[in-house]
Amino acid sequence: VIFDTIRKGSTVISRDVKEAFERAIERETSPTSKDGLKKTLTSMEMSVIKDNPACPDTGWPIFYFKIGNECKLEGGIMELEEATREAVIKATKLGYLRATMKHPLTGYDPGNNIGMNIPDFTYQFVEGDSIEVTYVAKGGGSECFGGTRHKVIAFADGIKGIEKFIIDCYVASTRAGAICPPSILGVGIGGTANVAANLAKKAACLRTIGSQHPEPMIHQIEVDLYHALNSLGIGAMGSGGDVSVLAVNVEYAYTHIAGIAVATSSNCMVARRATSRITSDGEVEILDSPNWFEGR
Repeated sequence: VIFDTIRKGSTVISRDVKEAFERAIERETSPTSKDGLKKTLTSMEMSVIKDNPACPDTGWPIFYFKIGNECKLEGGIMELEEATREAVIKATKLGYLRATMKHPLTGYDPGNNIGMNIPDFTYQFVEGDSIEVTYVAKGGGSECFGGTRHKVIAFADGIKGIEKFIIDCYVASTRAGAICPPSILGVGIGGTANVAANLAKKAACLRTIGSQHPEPMIHQIEVDLYHALNSLGIGAMGSGGDVSVLAVNVEYAYTHIAGIAVATSSNCMVARRATSRITSDGEVEILDSPNWFEGR
């Protein structure tokens, strides 16, 4: 099931992403950006037909597990992680993943995307007896070259200070030339720097396009930023146009009185992910959404 989830996440674009592309094509007035979006959508459709990765950068192997409190795992969490490593090795060997993971200092490349702290595992424990696995391919450009940024904002700067920093971040990220707009922008507000960054990445990778935060104040920030960023005229791959972001998703954590950590995480337009649920009786269900923020 884990291997199949990797394969689907690499080759099949989620329904919400495809529908967002179709809306963007209809809305876009720039001929260059409209043509770019159309060709990208055609490329994504061909990746399904040919069973090929939707993007040549297959990114980091990142996994999110939702585990029911009553779920009984033979071999436990350690066996789950070992099975995941084996699935990553298989997916790399078969070409669904490129061998992109290497030692950060020596450059040693094991050729199978397995190494220290890679794959990356995140867990959420919920009620029930099933287990859900979400595979996310976070591309190198959207992560390394300006796609992730953070800063501590003073309480005195308020929401306007937070929004200004986020807009400045997105402008700088697109100028870096590697995040492939129109992006799905995730924002994390509050917590420590790493908490804010993790929230931003989850918001970018696990929230479906069109979802909204249930708290009105947070959702209003999403709406304000969505309109502000789309007014910048960045367009597809920075070529200029009406659609500069497909979505802005904001998540938050309580913070210390000393300041407000804010982080951004850009997810490229193809936004690859896939989720599978395994029930206690061994049935497998393919899900349209990771459902990561349900029951928050």
